[in-house]
Amino acid sequence: MLTKMNKTLLLILLGTAVIPIGCTMAPKYSRPAAPVPAEWPGGAAYADSLKTANAPSAPNLDWREFFPDPKLQQLIETALAHNRDLKLAALNVERARAMYGIQRANLWPALDASASGSKQRMPADLSNSGKRQTTERYDANLGVLSWEIDFFGRIRSFKDRALQEYLASEQARRSAQILLVSSVANACLAMAADRENLKLSETTLQAQQAAYDLIKRRYELGLVDELDLLRARTPLDIARRDLALYTERVAKDENALNLLIGSTAAGDILPAQLSELVPPAEIGAGVSSDVLLQRPDVLQAENLLKAANADIGAARAAFFPRISLTAAIGTASSDLSGLFTSGSGTWSYAPQIVMPIFDARVWSAHKAAKVQREIAVTQYEKAIQNAFKEVADGLATQGTVDQQVAAQQSLVDSFANTYRLSKSLYDKGINSYFEVLDAQRSLFAAQQALVFLRLEKLTSQVRLYSVLGGGWNSSQDARPTAMTTTGPQ
Repeated sequence: MLTKMNKTLLLILLGTAVIPIGCTMAPKYSRPAAPVPAEWPGGAAYADSLKTANAPSAPNLDWREFFPDPKLQQLIETALAHNRDLKLAALNVERARAMYGIQRANLWPALDASASGSKQRMPADLSNSGKRQTTERYDANLGVLSWEIDFFGRIRSFKDRALQEYLASEQARRSAQILLVSSVANACLAMAADRENLKLSETTLQAQQAAYDLIKRRYELGLVDELDLLRARTPLDIARRDLALYTERVAKDENALNLLIGSTAAGDILPAQLSELVPPAEIGAGVSSDVLLQRPDVLQAENLLKAANADIGAARAAFFPRISLTAAIGTASSDLSGLFTSGSGTWSYAPQIVMPIFDARVWSAHKAAKVQREIAVTQYEKAIQNAFKEVADGLATQGTVDQQVAAQQSLVDSFANTYRLSKSLYDKGINSYFEVLDAQRSLFAAQQALVFLRLEKLTSQVRLYSVLGGGWNSSQDARPTAMTTTGPQ
């Protein structure tokens, strides 16, 4: 049976464990003002992009809706399941969550059970009775070892910092998914463009080879001079070089895509040209730049700012006393069989308070915590400015790329007609072959530039989608836990 003193001690221990711990001394957090304009830039470069201002916003558009092409969806799904960078980001979240659990557990006492036994022989000349004797002792205890009672919020501040670091790691995982989704899409588009240029190079090489063979026969018949033959040889060699170049680029594109998806892509899902892909959906940036505050990288920077804010609370609490408690309740006996008999109860209660008087390190730590918070504020503001710049660039491209594509298509049509007329005049003996070669080179370069601009149009849509924060909010692939939004309890 427990004695009255034992019962009192037990009630003290239980009561201390359930009372609210002291409040934190961290400064009240307020979000810094965004150092960017409230609205997106205006002007001639953004005229066309304003037409899509009312289109669905990127954060609310699932990546499967933005990328309707089924083959591209399959590639992205494979990447989300097997990409190692995304897996590392998810593991970092789990580690941060475990570290938060450690800090949170420090708020509460750790209850330990212990048992010990000893047996000692005492010689006669050291014994109080003057006779040789053997003593035994057996103990069983339940106690708390050096538990700090957080009256001034030092441990709570560390817990808050760990929570914000955990939430920051979750935002980092979301950023990694956004980057992965857009990278897979861009790699697929780049492969399609390079395959289209490869096919164009093959067609050009065949045309150049046929033209060279024709000029060579005319040279052998004495109808043209050697200069025409050498001029015909130049575009043939250029076409061979371009064919080898795009063959290499297609192979590297496939290697890059395989690295992103974490496995080997099946040949039947790789696009042969840009026109085979269903283009991404139209999106809008809206009118206000406040959408940037919900970007995962900006939220990550804000979480780290809150963590630095919590560090100030811990630094302030270091100026105040630290109170700790060591206590135990149990039983002891000189005989193992009497360990749990009536009257064998024991208890101990040892509170300790440590009051800092002079410690220059405390002042330096407080100053360092305040400077670290200013660094975090600057990094947060920089993240917003960088996000604003990325979106503004995307809107500028979106506002002008259609005009560039239309102009380049008109240029290709003009060069195609020029080449056709030059060749017809040469066949009639009116023009020299030099003019035919010049028109052909111009046509090939214009066709390559058109492919590049069509690629730029598609990749700019992908880039705008990602910089606006789209690409992580899939119901299957974004796996936020309850702790992500509400915080662990």
